[in-house]
Amino acid sequence: MPNKILPLFQILVSLSSFLPPATSTDFNYPAVFNFGDSNSDTGNLVAGLGIRLDLPNGQTYFKAPSRRFCDGRLIVDFLMDAMDLPFLNAYLDSIGMPNFRRGCNYATAASTILPATATSLSPFSFGVQVSQFLRFKGRVLELLAKGKKLNKYLPSEDYFAEGLYMFDIGQNDLAGPFYSKSLDQILALIPTILVEFENGFKTLYDQGGRNFWIHNTGPLGCITQNVARFGTDPSKLDEIGCVSGHNQAAKLFNLQLHALCTKLRGQYTDASITYVDIFSIKSNLIANYSRYGFEQPLMACCGYGGAPLNYDSRISCGQTKVLNGTTVTAKACDDSTEYVNWDGIHYTEAANQFVSSQILTGRYSDPPFVDKMPFAMKLQF
Repeated sequence: MPNKILPLFQILVSLSSFLPPATSTDFNYPAVFNFGDSNSDTGNLVAGLGIRLDLPNGQTYFKAPSRRFCDGRLIVDFLMDAMDLPFLNAYLDSIGMPNFRRGCNYATAASTILPATATSLSPFSFGVQVSQFLRFKGRVLELLAKGKKLNKYLPSEDYFAEGLYMFDIGQNDLAGPFYSKSLDQILALIPTILVEFENGFKTLYDQGGRNFWIHNTGPLGCITQNVARFGTDPSKLDEIGCVSGHNQAAKLFNLQLHALCTKLRGQYTDASITYVDIFSIKSNLIANYSRYGFEQPLMACCGYGGAPLNYDSRISCGQTKVLNGTTVTAKACDDSTEYVNWDGIHYTEAANQFVSSQILTGRYSDPPFVDKMPFAMKLQF
């Protein structure tokens, strides 16, 4: 990872010891079960639909395609490092003897909280991911009951109660409808979206889950793809060049999600429910990008079209196509550490590392967990 970002992280870790005590959060989890979309997909869409996700995806850290929509590691990868746990294997990726001893990842790119429809890009909505977990747990317990032969590959029964359940989903429920609905119509959908999320949460709680980590959604209006499509009218942009309507939707979603987390905390008093404000972290990064060592807050590193956004919806990162009679390739930039955005939709590894370092200060969480910051020293860069 870039040296210019690591010192910031070290400073954050050092400063944490001077922050006031906060609610205790135990990060000694034996396993992690993750639900989400492309922000934390480590291979499910590639395996589930058989799509290709070639280089330059994966070039920075893995030096090969990693089935992630990124040049390197995702936020979930850095958080797993922080907990001294291996990267999560994707539930649908059966090749190479995947090891699920320390958890499983159900997150799938393009997924939504609401049930998928015939036009959805991913059939693996939140409800389906929860069903996959139920099948996974049932099958694990069935195999463990037959003997110890597979113990090193599967989580112990108590891991399902002691493990951490992580969520990073909802972005696509908001972003997709902007192509066909008004802002008011989208805002009206939010309560229905959150009812679906609450139902999935309750199912996991009923299955014995007690430790929950819930990310809110980021600033949708600052995603390069949305700026290119919906930001052509300058009056629709805010002071940092992001689409105001998209960010308004994200803010209301987050406000209601936060309220839901507070409600669930009151209902399930034996559960640990942590709400993480990803929106504030990412908004701060984009608004103050140069302070954190970046040079391009909105332009895609891997894309086609050049400045100001280097994004063309007709061609994805790494693809070669004929556009307007000319063969073109969506190539990666020379130095992805200068960019916040990787491919027009997703963040670079450098940006993901920054976001992770901010999460680990504990200051963006409710309840905060700054008293547990020493665990973050285990992060591997």
